[in-house]
Amino acid sequence: MTNLIIGCGYLGRRVAKLWRERGERVAATSRTPGGPPFFRDLGIEPVLCDITDAVSIKNLSALASVRFHTGTALKTVLFAVGWDRASGKSMRAVYVEGLGNVLRALPKPKTFIHVSSTSVYGQSNGSWVDEDSPTEPQEESGRIVLEAERILLALCPEAVILRFAGIYGPGRLLRQKTVAAGEPIVGDPDKWLNLIHVEDGARAVLAAEERGIPGRVYNISDGQPVRRREFFTALARKLNAPPPKFVAPPTDQPTPPHEKGNRRIRNDRMRDELQVVVSGE
Repeated sequence: MTNLIIGCGYLGRRVAKLWRERGERVAATSRTPGGPPFFRDLGIEPVLCDITDAVSIKNLSALASVRFHTGTALKTVLFAVGWDRASGKSMRAVYVEGLGNVLRALPKPKTFIHVSSTSVYGQSNGSWVDEDSPTEPQEESGRIVLEAERILLALCPEAVILRFAGIYGPGRLLRQKTVAAGEPIVGDPDKWLNLIHVEDGARAVLAAEERGIPGRVYNISDGQPVRRREFFTALARKLNAPPPKFVAPPTDQPTPPHEKGNRRIRNDRMRDELQVVVSGE
């Protein structure tokens, strides 16, 4: 059987590595022939496909046909696409329309795992949030992500949804360049950040494959919200940079999207049902 990753980026490549270490076959989509170099290094089979393109999406149908014809059907599909502003495609075209294209092109695998985001929550008072909390996003990006979830459950109700907090890890630290340069950070220093290390996130995906309940939503977070002031002060020390400075957003301009929300994400369901213990590497 073959696992398929649609959107094999920062998170997906680590999931692929874990699957390959188990000796499992992994295919992944790429918008360029052959995929990036790490495909070859990890033994990932490239599938040339742009999920927003009706012609290109046929490659996924062809992949599935070959797999079923040879008796090696799709085991797990991980949908983990990111929005590349430079692509010229809108976020909705990728997250909503692209997801719909994929679901219509592929026969249902044994497991479909969808990487969503905690941006679907709209709480702004610093309250604790779990999977049963209201989803009333204040940001347009959150509304699009929530729309994608609804499309998913309409077409594939047994899918497992993973709502990720902010992913960090090697080469991906929040506002690293700003802090390293000693530039001011626009925002309220007392608002909360919710994070998950990429390696913990990859393990959560495999745990969802093994133990996730079909149709269930899981928050993927380290369960240790941190105030911006504390986080960026620690980051500045790590980078040998001056202590961070915060400035309020301009009052004569619309409120920046990152300032609209303020919540603390619970991960009890992830810990109890998926049995994921975060390491915070």
